[in-house]
Amino acid sequence: MSTLHEWESFYVIVGSSAGALIGLQFVVITLIAELPIRRGAAQASGAFSTPSVVHFAVVLLLSALISAPWRGIATVAVTFGLLGLGGIAYSIVVAWRLRVQTAYKPVVADWLSYVVVPSVAYVILALSAYVAYRHARAGMFLVGGAALVLLFVGIYNAWDTVTYHVFVQRRQETKG
Repeated sequence: MSTLHEWESFYVIVGSSAGALIGLQFVVITLIAELPIRRGAAQASGAFSTPSVVHFAVVLLLSALISAPWRGIATVAVTFGLLGLGGIAYSIVVAWRLRVQTAYKPVVADWLSYVVVPSVAYVILALSAYVAYRHARAGMFLVGGAALVLLFVGIYNAWDTVTYHVFVQRRQETKG
């Protein structure tokens, strides 16, 4: 299908980036593991670290799906919709995790970058299923936009987590 084929190099770049960033997340988590464990750290990990890996994995999966030799857009469009709906459900889980974790009090920027922006990306991804079925080219732009938003929010959140551990938590431990 030519519409999917036109996007192949875009998804090679985006998917490769997502895969590399997943690997870097594991390296960073390994390095942070040397820090003393704070109360509520496991809950905070589910709220602050895991979403970045999930968003990167969704982008990687989208890249693999787009690169597969589909005969038509219908089946892959349904997959976009299911991923979008699953992402919306996951965003609700992340919101709950942010509320119940006790290691850190989330600020407005946290709610935006961990819940609101990813939710919007997943809604766009879910809607892209309908749009892609009707107008493949427009639908693919929606999928591409959602993938980039998830990639960039994952980068932002991963950076935010690392800087918190390096500049806030480590300073508190050296003072205490």
